Amino acid sequence: MAALPVFRWRLAPDGYATRRQLRALGLRPGGQDVAAQLERPRRRRGPLVAHLYRIDAAKPVRPMTPARAAALDAANRARRTCPQCRRDAGYVIPAAPGMCNACAFPDHTAAA
Repeated sequence: MAALPVFRWRLAPDGYATRRQLRALGLRPGGQDVAAQLERPRRRRGPLVAHLYRIDAAKPVRPMTPARAAALDAANRARRTCPQCRRDAGYVIPAAPGMCNACAFPDHTAAA
């Protein structure tokens, strides 16, 4: 297996893009392997690495279907539902307390 080409930060040639850049163009990697890497040096740690994909081999983003939208809504609703009181908190329940703020801190919310 050949080594990947490595470019310095902000010096990648045209024709390569990160996943986020592909998404902004309405594309996805589409199963292709990583074509190159960007490396950003840091002082006391190893370099930051970003994977690059070829734009010409990228495929269009799959369209959102009604079934996928419903599944995404259900997953987000489950992340907002407090397991203690079973109410929609209106925000994603944090993992640390594992419940909404009203259930985790009942004496703080009653005073407010």
